This record gives sequence, C-alpha cells and structure tokens, in this order.
Amino acid sequence: MTILTVGVVGAGQMGNGIAHVFALSGYDVLLNDVAPESLERAMGTIGKNLDRQVHRGKISHEERDAALGRIRTTLTIADLGQTDLIIEAATEREPVKQAIFDSLLPHLKPETILASNTSSISITRLASRTDRPEKFIGVHFMNPVPVMQLVELIRGIATGEETYRTLLGVIERLGKTPASAEDFPAFIVNRILIPMINEAVYTLYEGVGNVQSIDMAMKLGANHPMGPLELADFIGLDTCLAIMNVLYDGLADTKYRPCPLLTKYVEAGWLGRKTGRGFYDYRGETPVPTR
Repeated sequence: MTILTVGVVGAGQMGNGIAHVFALSGYDVLLNDVAPESLERAMGTIGKNLDRQVHRGKISHEERDAALGRIRTTLTIADLGQTDLIIEAATEREPVKQAIFDSLLPHLKPETILASNTSSISITRLASRTDRPEKFIGVHFMNPVPVMQLVELIRGIATGEETYRTLLGVIERLGKTPASAEDFPAFIVNRILIPMINEAVYTLYEGVGNVQSIDMAMKLGANHPMGPLELADFIGLDTCLAIMNVLYDGLADTKYRPCPLLTKYVEAGWLGRKTGRGFYDYRGETPVPTR
C-alpha cells in the first residue's frame, strides 16, 4: 500500500500536531474539524510551531513554506474519503470516535486505511464497527507530536499484516520511532503513566503533600522533567480521567479506580492548561497551585 494523501479528523492539540509532521514529511494533508475557528486556530498553531523549528535550525524557511502549502482544511468530513490514510484524532470518548467512523464509511475508497489516535480505547472494538477491520489500526502519537519521538502502533485482532507494515513505513518516514503494543486497555505508555498520575492525585487527595511538594518530589527525587500534576494539566484532566475509566472498566481491578479528586476537578471544568485551571491556575503571569 502506498500512502500519498492523509486525512486528519480533529484539529485540536493532537490533530494539528499530526497534520504538522505529515506535511513536513512530504504528505498532502486534509485537516477536518466541525468548527471553522478550530481549523483557523490549528493553522495558526502549525505556523508558529514551524517558525519555532526554523528559529532553532531544525528546518529551513523553504521547508516551512512547503509544509504549510501541503495542508488544506475542510469542514466536510466526506471530503476525506479519497485520501489514502485517515487518522481520527478526536476527543477520548468512544461514542464520538464511533460516530466519526460511521460518517466516513460511505465516502471511502476501498483501499483507504483507517487509524485512530486513541490513547486507550480498544482498536478491535472500534474496527468492528467499520467495513474494513483488516485495514484499521491504532496509531498513538505522543503529545506534543512535533517533538515526541515515540508512536505506538496497535493492531486489533483483525488488523492485516499489510496494514501494519504500511504504517511501520509511514512512521519511519515521519522520522518517528514505532513501538508495537497489544490491544489491551491504554496500551503501553498510558497503562504505566496515567495510573502514576492518578496515584499522585490520591497523594494530594489524602493530604500527603500539596501540589507543589508532590511535583517537586518527583522532579528532584525521581528526575522526572515534569511533576505528575503538572503533566496531568498538560495532558488534560478529562483525558486522564477517561483513560483511568477505560482501565477500570476494561481490567476490572480496583487499583485503577479514578481518584475522586480527579473526578471533581473534571466536573468543575478545571481541565488543566486548555481551560486555564487544573492543579495549577494558569490565568496569571506564572502558574499558581490550586491546592
């Protein structure tokens, strides 16, 4: 299978990063979202991130301009039907992802490969709702996409070997490193990372330490570049909670029970950096712990 054109569904933090790296690697990209302001914001973010790469000497001005020229946007999901590879990068909610694939199916050419950037949801289950489970695969990019090296490749029970080999080649062309993961809840990275974050929230909930001391302890005591609560805010507390619920429901083990304090923050709409408040308040000049 030869991949020349790539459709990306969802122009948020992950979607615009995926569009960025594909365009920079020579692929023609069609970026879709339901909101025109999201597409406008995404193109602005991609431009700024490319400018940053130019400033750091990673790419040339010509490469920047060529990459931007390869990205088109659309509000109509049917327009993606003629691309060779479609990557869904919507919110981490299974009904939303299923609805996207349902709306895509009538417009796809027979050879199009479908992929989900899900960080936790069953690839087998998502694929079973489509007409091409053998051409369906999980492609989990890390955030921020232009910077992070790893991409998890997850095969569902029906994913064909040709599909897997094709995506291996694509990831290598992007200059990323693929890691093969089995189709179990949260795969590799988030199976380890998100329960650690959840335990940090429990540590806060139980009064073992405050936000600042917990993050400082892990940065200076375990040499982590970010504290777990700072990282949770960066990921999005709603995403962290969604992944914990997938683990809890999928593995039926109480050690994956989401911390009530994490649930409370999400219910309050304090989702981290994207909403201006989470475990830190980002509305001033410098972040301030909220507990």
